[in-house]
Amino acid sequence: MLLEFRVKNFRSFRDEAVLSLAASPDSTLESTHTREAGLEKVKRVLNAAAVYGANASGKSNIIRAFQFMQAMVTTSNQVQPDQENNLTPFRMRPDFDTKPTLFEATFIIDGRRYQYGFEQTRRRVISEWLLVYERAKPQVWFSRAYNEKKRSRYDYTYSDYFLGSKKVWENATRKETLFLTTAVQLNSEQLKPLYQQFSEDMAIFPEGGSIGFDFSARYAQDPKNLQRVVSLMTAADTGISSVSFAKRPGRQFQLNIASGLSDIRDAELDVPQFGHLAEGQQYEFDITDESAGTQILFNLAGPIFDILQRGRLLIVDELDRSLHPLLVQKILDMFNNPTTNPKGAQLIFSTHDVSLLEGHKLRRDQIWFTEKDAEQVSHLFPLLDFSPRKGEALEKGYLGGRYGGIPILGTVDR
Repeated sequence: MLLEFRVKNFRSFRDEAVLSLAASPDSTLESTHTREAGLEKVKRVLNAAAVYGANASGKSNIIRAFQFMQAMVTTSNQVQPDQENNLTPFRMRPDFDTKPTLFEATFIIDGRRYQYGFEQTRRRVISEWLLVYERAKPQVWFSRAYNEKKRSRYDYTYSDYFLGSKKVWENATRKETLFLTTAVQLNSEQLKPLYQQFSEDMAIFPEGGSIGFDFSARYAQDPKNLQRVVSLMTAADTGISSVSFAKRPGRQFQLNIASGLSDIRDAELDVPQFGHLAEGQQYEFDITDESAGTQILFNLAGPIFDILQRGRLLIVDELDRSLHPLLVQKILDMFNNPTTNPKGAQLIFSTHDVSLLEGHKLRRDQIWFTEKDAEQVSHLFPLLDFSPRKGEALEKGYLGGRYGGIPILGTVDR
């Protein structure tokens, strides 16, 4: 369960940005939109968070920051010695190009708070740390810092609570790689639950539903799962009454559900066929014959149900891409409903769908904004910074510019 995410000096975010899923003391929709955290200082955690903002304000860069951190944790050991990574620091100030970029994520795992982060440049990891909270005082399980005076050397500190072959892992960790990645690859059982938060429990879709149908097609091979997918398609009023599959040669999107990335290769595909009932007659349509919204909904259906069933984290850029506002609301409701979300799955998404701001679809602490200033620096801030009243017309306030996060429109030359 994600509690907080921090990033600094990444793409358009020059200064530190913090996205928190810790619920405020507000009791509104508490039983549906939040769940118990099991911590003394953080009582409840949000099931979902929505990020609003103008085009090019930084919404997508927050998603990319999650994706980069996930990729570093899961694949940093694949970076070759002295190979530069593809990190993109803030580019509007030349001096920030060589400054380190910070990533930090805080999770609740089995009732304990794990605060893990690192700083890095394109050429090396500068620092890395893991704090584990059993009680109020943290245990610094490990800390790693680049020593400028001793080139290519790092200073490590460890807690007595952190067990295993620490020196072996330390010696195997190159400057381009993370200690967490190396230790887990070399069988650290204590760090495995944290690593799995990135490798198995976090699904990131940086391009909305443009992920191909392959995962949903595989997911729906199980009859129970097929029934779930059909129920969502039917509830969305697509006119679809059944889903079947036809074997055909084509190009396969090999989706990694943890990262949201896909490779394309030639393969025999299970191509979805959608049944439409008209005057008692069933007509079959290929997925390519359906609307863009229907295709995206099917593509997202498998991952959404898989994430809800397993209590994972879904991060989607532009969830409302080609989807009707009522469909976006339906997906959000699935995460904000203890019946459909019994295991604590979470949803973070960017959107322009202002209809979600009204009608108790979101709590006030679930709403965030991004905005760029005159120096082209993106800022992330919560609606709560504006102390909105209960029952305040949030859609009207947002479109009226009260909270920021909207484009300042000028005139267009003729």
